[in-house]
Amino acid sequence: MALGAVPAVEALAKSSTGGVIIGAQTYSFRDRPLDEAIKALKEADIPLVELWQGHIEPAQTKGTTREDIRKWRTTVSLDTFKEVRRKFDAAKIQIYAYNYSFREDFTDEEIARGFEFAKALGIKTLTASSNVSTAKRIDPFAKKAKVRVGMHNHSNIKPNEFAKPEDFTAAMSGMSEYIAINLDIGHFTAAGFDPVFFLKENHKRIVTLHIKDRKKNQGANVVFGEGDTPIKQVLQTLKTMKLKIPANIEYEYKGADSLVEVKKCVEYCKKALA
Repeated sequence: MALGAVPAVEALAKSSTGGVIIGAQTYSFRDRPLDEAIKALKEADIPLVELWQGHIEPAQTKGTTREDIRKWRTTVSLDTFKEVRRKFDAAKIQIYAYNYSFREDFTDEEIARGFEFAKALGIKTLTASSNVSTAKRIDPFAKKAKVRVGMHNHSNIKPNEFAKPEDFTAAMSGMSEYIAINLDIGHFTAAGFDPVFFLKENHKRIVTLHIKDRKKNQGANVVFGEGDTPIKQVLQTLKTMKLKIPANIEYEYKGADSLVEVKKCVEYCKKALA
């Protein structure tokens, strides 16, 4: 079985989208608390999500310190995550991955907790806006837990950050198959790279896609279809290659209402697959 293919995901493949799973990153509904976000996801007919850590962790206010967040992560009851899972189950929405962004300043205890959170949520995939060098610290925990960690890219090309194809190569070199890729096709395009080619060449290591539209040359996030990101070609590649990699909409452009805009994004993706 390819690394990106999971039986639970297979069951969500709809004939109306050619077998492609259209999900969402719950960051798309960052304007509302978790319960309201779940309602919006259900109304938008989203069957699967990558859960944003900001929907579970305490809101960071002006007085919040790094140590405050670390203390919460290392002491919070796992029942908190089990209750979140129950809420999604009640809404009949599958949590496929949890976004927990391991960074260089994470302690080993903080890293380990991410995999405990995954277990409490009943999932086998984490995603992380991480550092390239942090992969070697994450790998032993990932192997022990048998949880894949998809490294998320951004567009700004900086040392030790994920943006270029070779950044993914460097992170995965010498690591287990549990160090994987969460490819953001919008950021990848804005950084000057081809997400269609990368998907075809690396699909066995890709656990999720983030679907957004951006202009090239570090351009802005824009309404789907108004940028340079080959959204349709990426979705058609998933369809023709029969890849069960969730295509998760991540609404980031400036719109009127997040629910209205996410619905538009869903419809765009469905038309692209028609």
